[in-house]
Amino acid sequence: MPYKSLRDCANDLEKAGKLVRVKEEVDANLEMAEIHRRVYDAAGPALLFEKVKDSPFQAISNIYGTIERTEYIFRKTIPKIKKVIQLKADPTAFLKKPSAFLSAPFTALQALPKKSNFSIPVKYGETSIDKLPQLKSWPMDGGGFVTLPQVLTLPPGSRNIMESNLGMYRIQLSGNDYKLNEEIGMHYQLHRGIGIHHTAYNEIEDAFPVSIFIGGNPSNAFSAIMPMPEGLSELTFAGMLAGRRFRYSFDGPHVISNDADFCITGFIRKNEKKLEGPFGDHLGYYSLAHEFPVMDVHKVYHRKDPLWHFTVVGRPPQEDSSFGYLIHQLVVPLTAGEFPGIHEIHAVDAAGVHPLLLAIGSERYMPFREEVPEEIITQATRILGSGQTSLAKYLFISNKADAPNLTCKNIPAFFNHLLERVDWQRDLHFQTKTTIDTLDYSGSGWNAGSKVIIAARGKAVRKLSNKLPDNLNLPAGFSKPKFFQKGILAIQGEASTSITQLLYALEQSNFKEIPLIILCDDSEFLSANTNNFVWITFTRSNPSHDVYGLHATTENKHWGCKDAIIIDARIKQHHAPPLITDKAVEKKVDRFFAKSGSLYGMR
Repeated sequence: MPYKSLRDCANDLEKAGKLVRVKEEVDANLEMAEIHRRVYDAAGPALLFEKVKDSPFQAISNIYGTIERTEYIFRKTIPKIKKVIQLKADPTAFLKKPSAFLSAPFTALQALPKKSNFSIPVKYGETSIDKLPQLKSWPMDGGGFVTLPQVLTLPPGSRNIMESNLGMYRIQLSGNDYKLNEEIGMHYQLHRGIGIHHTAYNEIEDAFPVSIFIGGNPSNAFSAIMPMPEGLSELTFAGMLAGRRFRYSFDGPHVISNDADFCITGFIRKNEKKLEGPFGDHLGYYSLAHEFPVMDVHKVYHRKDPLWHFTVVGRPPQEDSSFGYLIHQLVVPLTAGEFPGIHEIHAVDAAGVHPLLLAIGSERYMPFREEVPEEIITQATRILGSGQTSLAKYLFISNKADAPNLTCKNIPAFFNHLLERVDWQRDLHFQTKTTIDTLDYSGSGWNAGSKVIIAARGKAVRKLSNKLPDNLNLPAGFSKPKFFQKGILAIQGEASTSITQLLYALEQSNFKEIPLIILCDDSEFLSANTNNFVWITFTRSNPSHDVYGLHATTENKHWGCKDAIIIDARIKQHHAPPLITDKAVEKKVDRFFAKSGSLYGMR
C-alpha cells in the first residue's frame, strides 16, 4: 500500500531497520543538525527525534540519507515512472513491446490530483510559528528555518490545481526583523515558478495567497525540487511517485495539502522585502543576508501526531544529494530529446551542482573535417541556455567517439581524458558578465559572474605527468606544490600574494605535460580526494576573473594560452564564509553517541 503520511513512511522504515529513534531531548538550535550530519556521514539510518526542546512536535530527518534508502521508499513506483518517461521519450517503444508498458496508463492516472473536502488530516489542529521546531544548522544562521518546505501558489484568479507551482524555497520562521508568529521570510528569486505568479499579482490589487506544506508523503518534498516544464504541475509527478493521488482542498483562497503534516497559509506582501539570512547553504558556504519577500502568516495547521520533516544543507554531499541521483535516474531517457547529440551530463554534486558540469557530446555532421571541436561547442551552448543547467559556471565537454566507454561519473578519468586533448589556445570559450547561481558568491556581484566552456576533441596531444619541472622555482608566498592526479597540480598561495609573479616564475619552466594548475589556500587539502578538488576549484573561482594562462595569447578577442591554465581558487574578500561547526555543540552532542545514548555505535 502507498504511504498515506510521513508517519506511515517512518513506521515502514523502522520496521525494516532503517530508522532509529532519538529518545533524549534535543535542541533544534544546532544540536539536531550536528546529530544529523554525523549520522549522514556514517551512512546511518533515518532519525526520529521524539523530544524537541521548546516544541510539542516530533521531528524526522535523513529519510533520503542513502541512495539505497531513497530507492526503498519509492521502490514500488520508480520502475513504473521510468516506463512512463520511456514512453514520453520514445512513443514507438509501446508498439515494439506493448506488454512492458501495460502499467503506464494506470501510473498516469495517479498523476491527477484529487480534490477532497471530507478527509483533511492536516486540519486536525492549529498551532503557532513559535511552537514549530526552530531549526538552525550553522552558528551564523539568521534564525529558525524550514529546510524542506513545499511552497504552493496559483496564478491570479485560478482555482485550477493543474496551474499550480510547487517549489522548495527557503522559509525563515524567526530571527532578524521578523515579527514572531506574524510574518516569515520567503527566499526565492523572481525567475523561479513562484516568481511568475508574484509578477502577475503585482499587476493587480488582489492579495497574493501562498501555502507552505511540511511533510506528507515523501514524494511531495521530492516533487517540489523536480525540474518540471513550465505549465506542468509538480503535483502530477508527486502523485505518480507516491503511487497515490495528491489530495488537496481549499481554505478560502489557499490550497491545503490534505495529507501534509503541517500547513502554513498566508499572503505575500507584493512590494515589501526584508532581510533574510544568512543561512548555511548547499555550496558549503553561507548565503548572506539579502532582501526577500515577506509573508503575513494566516493559519498554521497540523495533523494528529505530526512529524516535522527537515534536512541539513551544507558542503556536499548531503542528504539532498539523493534528490540529484533520483532526478538523474528518471530524466536520463529525456536527455537526447532535450539536448540533441548529448550522451551524458553530470552536474557534479560535490562541487555544489551548479558550479561544474561535465558532458559527453558527439561530432556527427562533418566527420571528414579536421578533428577540432565544432558541434560539441553548439551542444554546450544549448546546455548553458536551458533551465537549471544555465546556472553552470564551468562546462567541460568531450566527444563520445574519442572514447566510447568514457563516463562523466568517473571524474578523475574524465579530466584525464580531456586534459590529454585540450588545446588552451583554441578550446576555451568564455561568457562574461552573465548570471550565475544566486547562492554562489565567487562572481563579480550578487547573481553576477561568468561561464566558460572547455570543449576538447580528437586524439591525445600530450602525455600527462605528475613530476614537477626540474627548474621550478616558486616565488615568495607560494609553496607546497602537490598533484591531485597526473596533469593537475595544486599550489598553495598566501592570500596577499599577487599572481603576476607566479605566472612569470611558471613560464620559466616546462608545463606542457601539466595543463591544469590550481592556486589554493591549502594544497594538501585540495589534493586529498576528488570531492575536495572539485569543491575548492569550482566554488571559489569566477572564470573571467580567476582563469590565467602561461604564455597567454589573444587572437581576435579569443583568449587562450600556449601552456597550462591556472585557476585561482583561493578564498577572496568578497566570498561568503565557509561553513564551520560549533565546537561546543559538537562536544554536547557527543552524549547521544556515548554508550548510554540512543545513537551509540553510529559514528
